[in-house]
Amino acid sequence: MELLQATRRVLIDNDNLFGPHRVIPTVQQQIAAIKELRVDRRGTDRRQLLQLQTQYSELCGWLYQDLGDFRAAQHWMREALEASHMAGDDELTTYILARRSQLAGDMNDPIEAVDVAEAAEDRAVPRSRLAAVAATYGAHGHALRNDPLSAQRAYEHALELHAIMDPDPSSPWGVWLDAAYIDVQRAHSLAALGDHRAAAEGFRNAISRLPAGYHRDRGVYLGREAVSLARAGEAERAAVVGLQALSIAKETGSDRISRELAQLDGILDQWRTVPGVSDFRDALTDAVLRQA
Repeated sequence: MELLQATRRVLIDNDNLFGPHRVIPTVQQQIAAIKELRVDRRGTDRRQLLQLQTQYSELCGWLYQDLGDFRAAQHWMREALEASHMAGDDELTTYILARRSQLAGDMNDPIEAVDVAEAAEDRAVPRSRLAAVAATYGAHGHALRNDPLSAQRAYEHALELHAIMDPDPSSPWGVWLDAAYIDVQRAHSLAALGDHRAAAEGFRNAISRLPAGYHRDRGVYLGREAVSLARAGEAERAAVVGLQALSIAKETGSDRISRELAQLDGILDQWRTVPGVSDFRDALTDAVLRQA
């Protein structure tokens, strides 16, 4: 049991550094092994294995989400939710619901993002970290509905929950949530709402506060900052930031970063003759050709 838990932690660390392609096969092998172990276990051991199966399934869903394979991500998130119910772990079920809201946001499904986030917040223990996590993802759903006032109120609510939350050290879920994380999600929402200058500034501020180990996330936020800069008409700055994101994309194989860079490439086409822009587009083309 301890080995399975330790292996999951190592896989998460490797995912942050190297991306999902290298990690998914091992995660799925571990899920298959856990299912085999459940056959001969009873009582507490079996319940703990179900909790581990939930955690590995959620991780697998996240890896596919990062790859942009949303159908596979939905499958594994459903697997995680089902296993969490069998394990009888209410906190874990709440976390999975919050993650499903995040996935719905990535899929541009605002109704699902809001509804599932509200369900997660309703289930969460009052003043818990998970309540703030759920509120954060629900806020982006409002932005996707093009409702800036509801999004603003929801982010203010998330920050209030974060300020008063009980940082329970025994709970492993959503430990990455801090004010900077909420701010970067708000920047993402500002971009969805068309306020690109404010979004770029929000991404830049959040990136400056990002812990060193969050390598891939840094790449995603750099990519989103670059897109926001380009949409605000700051082509040369966008190209410089885009090159930084591209470097991380090549290291991690993250489709989330690549999707931002593809979008950036299209926006920058109107400035193709600007030296910095042409440097970015040449580097992106070279990276794509090497990957092919």
